[in-house]
Amino acid sequence: MSSPPRLLEAVESRVEASAGKVLGADEEVLIRVFSDLEQDRRFGRQWLVVTPERVLIFPEKDSGGHVEVPIAEIRAVRTETLVGGGQLEVERFSAPTLLVPYSSSMSEKFSEVALGLEQLRKKAPLVISTQLDSTRCKSCNRLLPEKDGICPACISRLTTLKRIAAYMRPYKARAAVLAFSSIATTGAELLPPLITRRIVDDVLVPGEGSTATVDQRFALLGLLVLALVAIRCVSWAAEWVHGWVASWLGAQVTADIRSELYRRLEMLSLQFYDKRQAGALMSRVTRDTGRLQEFLVDGLPYLVINGLMIVGILVFLFGMSWSLSAYILLPVPLLILWGRLFWKRMRHQYGRWNRAWSALTERTSEALSGIRVVKAFAQEKREVAAFARVNAAARQAGVETEVNREVFFSTMAFLTGLGVLIVWLFGGREVLAGELTLGTLLAFYSYMWMVYGPLQWFAMVNSWMTWAFTGAERVFEVIDTSPESYSDPQAVPMPQMNGRVRFRQVAFGYDRSKPVLEGIDLDVESGEMIGLVGKSGVGKTTTVNLICRFYDVDRGAIEIDAVDLRRIRLEDLRRQIGIVLQEPVLFSGTVAENIGYGRPGSRFEEIVAAARASHAHDFIVAKPDGYDTQVGEHGNNLSGGEKQRISIARAILHDPRILILDEATSSVDVETEKKIQEAIARLIEGRTTFAIAHRLSTLRHADRLVVLDGGRIVEVGTHAELMRRRGAFHDLVRLQRQTSEIIAVRE
Repeated sequence: MSSPPRLLEAVESRVEASAGKVLGADEEVLIRVFSDLEQDRRFGRQWLVVTPERVLIFPEKDSGGHVEVPIAEIRAVRTETLVGGGQLEVERFSAPTLLVPYSSSMSEKFSEVALGLEQLRKKAPLVISTQLDSTRCKSCNRLLPEKDGICPACISRLTTLKRIAAYMRPYKARAAVLAFSSIATTGAELLPPLITRRIVDDVLVPGEGSTATVDQRFALLGLLVLALVAIRCVSWAAEWVHGWVASWLGAQVTADIRSELYRRLEMLSLQFYDKRQAGALMSRVTRDTGRLQEFLVDGLPYLVINGLMIVGILVFLFGMSWSLSAYILLPVPLLILWGRLFWKRMRHQYGRWNRAWSALTERTSEALSGIRVVKAFAQEKREVAAFARVNAAARQAGVETEVNREVFFSTMAFLTGLGVLIVWLFGGREVLAGELTLGTLLAFYSYMWMVYGPLQWFAMVNSWMTWAFTGAERVFEVIDTSPESYSDPQAVPMPQMNGRVRFRQVAFGYDRSKPVLEGIDLDVESGEMIGLVGKSGVGKTTTVNLICRFYDVDRGAIEIDAVDLRRIRLEDLRRQIGIVLQEPVLFSGTVAENIGYGRPGSRFEEIVAAARASHAHDFIVAKPDGYDTQVGEHGNNLSGGEKQRISIARAILHDPRILILDEATSSVDVETEKKIQEAIARLIEGRTTFAIAHRLSTLRHADRLVVLDGGRIVEVGTHAELMRRRGAFHDLVRLQRQTSEIIAVRE
């Protein structure tokens, strides 16, 4: 027999010793977790230890005392969401409810704890997740930017760079051209000061031992100038090639990564999206990949070229004069230290500046998009004042950012000015002493600026690299997420379905400690229409989501044609399910494209036939462009009823075996509803149908109604049967009639 799963967090030795004194030698610890809030809700730890027989709570500060609750004394366990956190509530039969507070970062963990305690209380098998979302970095214990996110301080730049470089393999030839042009650019930048030294020492100010005539010096001057011209031409060509190839490679590699990221986003489950905000995922597709492209196009080539150049310059400098080179490098540690300190400070400053501008943009967008409401309530002055506050914050952040930039560059200018003084003082002394030529001194002067210039920006490139690689890791995190099981080799192919659906003791909850559905048993015959009814939040939409396998059940099973849903090839399952939602989703494009979305490659005649069946043909051909009419973003160019009928036409063309109608007529007028009902009547013929309706009267013709309450099935029968029973469904109908009468009287 396999052992139950254990959720065990590493415990402090003092707490472990205290628990060891209380626990029996053979007492099995199933759960051991800590809360980050004490009983008085101040920050501090207390430990919760669960065994098959009891629950123990040990405060970290006072290891001598603890609270003990036998499992048999627990009436119920639940979690309660509070502002900024929550609490685990252990309700007891003969004692006050025990509360364990925690912060928001630990909500998922205590949800699993509550689920485990409920299972132990009911003497059910312990089935809990031991892999929880991380809120802190496992290496440095810093708070992560988001759950299970990337810690910017701990990313392996070399590993990330290798992974990015792997995307360049298909473009090896261009990468080789980029490397060659980088070397050529570096060499072209290093040679001019050496030629300048020759011009000064051999042409303009020749040494005492020189025997060259004026004509010879003129000829040499011409050759050296031609060499400079040639070097400049080579430099121009190399920079042009380098810039073009770097831009192409950076854009192509980023596009490849972005494409792979989007492909993975399309293949991920809804559970992935439930834990993340759409804006955050959009940021990964746009902002993070944009940062990566900027670094690949501008940052990495800059880093490589200037790194090679500094190495080359140091070789030339020490070859010309060891002593003067050592003097020139004296300010370098100060430049590097100041650059690191500044960019570390500016990283926070830029973050504040970005947040201020985001708040300003958000406030402006919100106020302008809601301008009708603002004017309706005469709140113009309030909105102007609110804008003034965020505008002032943006102004202050901008001023502080620019002031800090000026301080940085003025300090850098001061430090590089010290280098100039060093060159002239010590270099001039060596020239006067005859130890150094004037041309060599001028070459030193030129090389000094070529060293100091890049050093000012290396610290910024370091921060730039951190941002880019953090963005790359956030992208790779999504790419590495396991997708839905589209390619499961063990899946059962089912290209054709009869549509018989069976629920077997199904339990499911978005928060596993709070089941939305519990113990659902239901047999649905092929071609049968089932109406799902009940109050809001009882699990109607959740039921149909499980049929589509948008989520997997926590316990029990759903079968289609006697095959477990989880074993059916996902592509076959989704291909044979059609959905008509309360708020139909249309994509930018033509009417014909939206109807044909469910079956790519459909002939125009088939699209028209589907539109006729859904009572959409007449209003479509009445429009100037007919089936080529652009529906606009989200279908904004169409009315609600028109969008719904196009959605039904799309489902008809899709020709599913299982049809799901989720409040398909709740937001249209009576006349439009009648047309939609006629279209739906044609749509459901011969299909297994699950219908959710706001108006209970629209389900009068369903084969059976399933009444849900508290996540359980409380009644099943036809409309007439349930009305005769005068149970839960009868109460719902009566309440709806009373509400309709009140509204009618008021109108």
